[in-house]
Amino acid sequence: MIALTALLAAAAVANGQVTQTSTAANVSPPALSSTNPTAIPLSSIYASAPTQATVALHTTYAAGATPPISGAPALPTAAITAANWPALDQIPPLDSPQVKQWIQEVANSGIKIPTVAQTSAGGCSDPANAAALANATAQGNCWWTCGGCSRDTDITTCPDKATWGLSFDDGPSPYTPDLLNYLDANKIKSTFFVVGSRAISRPEMLQAEYMGGHQLSVHTWSHPTLTTLTNEQIIAELGWTREAIKQITGVTPNTMRPPYGDIDDRVRAIANAMKLTPIIWTSANGGSFDTNDWHIPSGLSSAEVLNSFDKILDTAGSLNTGFIVLAHDLYQQTVDLAVGYVLPDAQARKFNMMSIVECLKKPLGDAYIETSSNSSSPASTGTHSAGGSQSTGTSGSGSNNGQSSSSSGASRIVGGLVGAVVGIAAGVVLLL
Repeated sequence: MIALTALLAAAAVANGQVTQTSTAANVSPPALSSTNPTAIPLSSIYASAPTQATVALHTTYAAGATPPISGAPALPTAAITAANWPALDQIPPLDSPQVKQWIQEVANSGIKIPTVAQTSAGGCSDPANAAALANATAQGNCWWTCGGCSRDTDITTCPDKATWGLSFDDGPSPYTPDLLNYLDANKIKSTFFVVGSRAISRPEMLQAEYMGGHQLSVHTWSHPTLTTLTNEQIIAELGWTREAIKQITGVTPNTMRPPYGDIDDRVRAIANAMKLTPIIWTSANGGSFDTNDWHIPSGLSSAEVLNSFDKILDTAGSLNTGFIVLAHDLYQQTVDLAVGYVLPDAQARKFNMMSIVECLKKPLGDAYIETSSNSSSPASTGTHSAGGSQSTGTSGSGSNNGQSSSSSGASRIVGGLVGAVVGIAAGVVLLL
């Protein structure tokens, strides 16, 4: 654990993050329209904050329970045999029967996988990525991380103005029940982008999300930067998470979110061949709607994160469309901020929060292969720019001549080291 802590600290420094004792701690939070009366004080939400008592799930479900989606199979048992699954938080091996089957599935899909070199984990400024950076635009390989590029098959916004496609990444975690309790009490539905390693560590929580009417989506097995992996590794990452969600809930998601938003045309093609539509988050006015809440454990202050949220919501009010925001339920701090400050403020500002499938004007059943009413669902509407126009390739995640903003690009790729190591730490916690 000492070595792990040291590695986390080194990763935070490499990623350019500040410590809680730096000047970042003196940043003033924005004036919010509303807060939760039971909110943890903002001064108590920081990187090394003492661990709080976790909240138990309000409801657990027995095998055979009836899901809230018409035509969905009965809920399976939540029992998981760890020996039947890959090691937590590691790229799965490629020689298992399951991965071989999924590789064949991609080969039989009829979708051509572009021949594109893997990127380097060094980010947009890494000389090893010079060729990828030069080809990152819509006219090339459409690499979101360093080209700010999305395709019309990516979901990045909601059609209706002032509609927030609510989502939380990287769980379920010990802190997810607190978030679920708030959402349920306020009749808000969300999309949860599920890490496979977390799903098999907390199957009852995954079932609670599903049975509560929230949308589940694939977020890989070990949270890697996908463009750095081989085709077969990408297939294994997506396949095992898709399988975990299916075995625990009985349904198979038809969407995915690439960790760190790291996607290019090769990753898109593999996802589409596995019947997974990419969902990223909104980009507008030279920046992406990334709250950076995931940086709190490495030292970013809660006030800075709230300022990011406030800026996002101010920008969202000027859009012709709805929007999707990147936030997380993996950490105690991010959940405390969400239920104490962000969600109450958004409600007071009259944003209409809902799951992403719902914001696309589709029924919840369209989020899963077994219950979808449309074979092309949920991406049949395509993606829309923040201005409301449809395109085959859009650049605008905050990159500038290939150099991305702090909320994307190089910091996100290098930040993968933080995410990967924290994921390992989370895996240890989740198994305790």
